[in-house]
Amino acid sequence: MTLAGFLESHEMGRVAFIITIVVLAMVSAVWAAAGEDASSIPPVTCGNGVPGGVDCLVTKKDKKRAHQAYERGRGLEQAGRFEEAYKQFDEAARLSPRTAQFLTARELVKARLVFDHIETGNALLASESQSSIAKIQAAQEFHAALDLDPTNQFARERLRDAAWGSLPPHRALTHRLMDAGEIHLTPNRDVATFHYSGDVRGLFTMLAGAYGIKAQFDDTLQNRQVRFDVDNVGFFTALRLACDVSKTMWAALNSDQVLIAADNSLNHKQFDRMSLRTFILPPHSSPQEATDIVNTLRTMFDLRFITLQQSSGEVEVRASQPVLQACDQLLDQLSNQRPQVMFDMHVFQISHQITRNIGIHIPNTFNLYNIPAAALVGLAGQNIQQLINQLISSGGINQAGSTALSGLLAQLMGGQNSIFSQPLATFGGGLTFMGLSLDQLAASLSVNESWARSLEHVTVRASQGEDATLHIGERYPIQNASYAPIYNSPQIAQVIGNQSYIPPFPSITYEDLGLNVKAKPVVHGDNSVSLTLEVQVRSLTGQSANGVPVISNREFTGSINLKDGDEAVVAGEVSRNDTYSMGGIPGLGDVPLLNQVMATNTKEEDDDELMIVMTPHIMSDVNRDTPAIWISEK
Repeated sequence: MTLAGFLESHEMGRVAFIITIVVLAMVSAVWAAAGEDASSIPPVTCGNGVPGGVDCLVTKKDKKRAHQAYERGRGLEQAGRFEEAYKQFDEAARLSPRTAQFLTARELVKARLVFDHIETGNALLASESQSSIAKIQAAQEFHAALDLDPTNQFARERLRDAAWGSLPPHRALTHRLMDAGEIHLTPNRDVATFHYSGDVRGLFTMLAGAYGIKAQFDDTLQNRQVRFDVDNVGFFTALRLACDVSKTMWAALNSDQVLIAADNSLNHKQFDRMSLRTFILPPHSSPQEATDIVNTLRTMFDLRFITLQQSSGEVEVRASQPVLQACDQLLDQLSNQRPQVMFDMHVFQISHQITRNIGIHIPNTFNLYNIPAAALVGLAGQNIQQLINQLISSGGINQAGSTALSGLLAQLMGGQNSIFSQPLATFGGGLTFMGLSLDQLAASLSVNESWARSLEHVTVRASQGEDATLHIGERYPIQNASYAPIYNSPQIAQVIGNQSYIPPFPSITYEDLGLNVKAKPVVHGDNSVSLTLEVQVRSLTGQSANGVPVISNREFTGSINLKDGDEAVVAGEVSRNDTYSMGGIPGLGDVPLLNQVMATNTKEEDDDELMIVMTPHIMSDVNRDTPAIWISEK
């Protein structure tokens, strides 16, 4: 917040306080001027006999106690002890809720206290130090103002300003946002002895009167006969024993009135002491995480009334005070910052290929030809075209057949597949002149070797219980389908003819090539880390099937447990392929040592290695102490 915004909000708070004081003073003056008519103006709504409601039936004793508390409050207010004065005025307003004088005094002192808390908080935030302790103290002041006046939006906004960035690193300021409170009985501290035999109503009337409490009875109570004998017990012990004997339950109506009803599930649902409290959920990264926290509260404490406000990150719980205190402690423990883990990952890939080709290729293929007489001219080295021209001029051949003869002789003379391109032996004569072509004699002595080394060094940081995903590589497109018109039409022919036809974009699927890593860490109390790990290495093999490239895929999926800083090979693979081939004349290839010279030997070796090394490092350690949570009923 800027200085101008702070001054503006500060002045707004001061103006709001002045307006509150003026309005309360005017209301007090009007009620005082009304005199006896003030009693006809109901400042509160009465709920006589309703559990949790305000009882407006005031006895003379209560009126006297209310006036005494009011006078004590006035003295404390004049002495500047406003917090103690507020308690006295609140006591007076509780004992006599329809007395406007008591209510006005209480509201005036409450407004003064709210203003003082806000002033102190603003001064702490405006201090030059801006330390985290000052911000926490300011947040506590604004929270105290909200405890007195939960509807004060200015205090709520200032609380958010103070709490933003001012909380300790591993502990939230508080999770309790609002608390509706609970009615408690306030009997005297005397101990009494009871020896009673009679009906249930008489038992509780006698018991309540002994401790300064009034007993009221629900219509569901059955008036049975009981015997009750106890010595030297306090109020709550006697009340619990009496309920056990008579099979009844009790609920506080106010500080000095108790309701007795039959002990059944319907009455428990209606009369059990329940309080409403609103909590701020611990920091969470997803709606599912917030739902898991609420389900944990519901399961552990057997809560029936719990509501999650997903948009505001708040949860409302209606339960007894001990259960609410336990929920508060559990949420405080869950508010610890989640530890984070840094993964130091190395992926090694080594590929080695070597091909050796050694030996002599001896001719092992023979072709026998019947050589025409005209081809012998070509063997003499004369030009084919000149020979044909001489034959045509002398009338030896027709000019129409010269083309075919020229093509035949050219085929015999030239090209790699010509019979004259290989060694040729002839025998015979005349029409039986034959030719025998021999295969070539060749020697091979070659070696080809290649190395490929690849190292992927990946660093990934993830929060506990959250998936961290990393992809390093490329997306390779693979065409699935293309589009073309299945029939022709004048319109299609026109656009094709003028070259304005634009074919639709084909269907493409992208495959992720490279390294894919998915990890979920869980940090334990002994500084060990459990990892749920998925590693995938994909690459092109250089081969294809029906025009679709073949992709090499290597995957690892598993769970491991490592200490902080310990290295571990989480996956490893060694692949070795040896291929040996030999070609030559039968018999020579079977003779040892001779087959290495008189035959062609080809040997190919392929070695592939893959190793994945993982090292976890806990980056942010937190206090993982979880004190015991006790639920105790009074």
